[in-house]
Amino acid sequence: MKKVAIFPGSFDPFTIGHESLVIRALQLFDKIIIAVGQNTQKHGFFSIDARMDMIRKTFENNEKIEVDYYDGLTVDYCRKKNIYFIIRGLRTSADFEFERSVGQVNKQLERKVETVFLLTSTKYTPISSSIVRDILANGGNATQFISNKINIDDYLNK
Repeated sequence: MKKVAIFPGSFDPFTIGHESLVIRALQLFDKIIIAVGQNTQKHGFFSIDARMDMIRKTFENNEKIEVDYYDGLTVDYCRKKNIYFIIRGLRTSADFEFERSVGQVNKQLERKVETVFLLTSTKYTPISSSIVRDILANGGNATQFISNKINIDDYLNK
């Protein structure tokens, strides 16, 4: 049986920190579905389609990566797709506290699903989608925080 995991998030945008985490997680799983979720508490800077396209370009030619979209609860998506592992990245202790709570609730909602926490590589700890969005929204150059396979300007005018 293949070990499949979901890496859910809004990925607005997908950063080099996300990319690094997925590459490291590929050592643990046979396949990873990067699932762009609709976060009802956030208004997207980039469209869902643009985010999915950025991720596909980042991992083009990697058959172990699939990109998908979902709305609703992550555990419902897991049930629908028969996925038993959720990957979450941790940058800070505050991330841990939040993600632990979410992971525990997910476990109560679906006992078969395990949350796997991976620590962010130290050099990517300060990078977050929120910071990258702020740089972009204010006309700054954020290319060093985005995969080199992505031309962010292609998405800013969409």
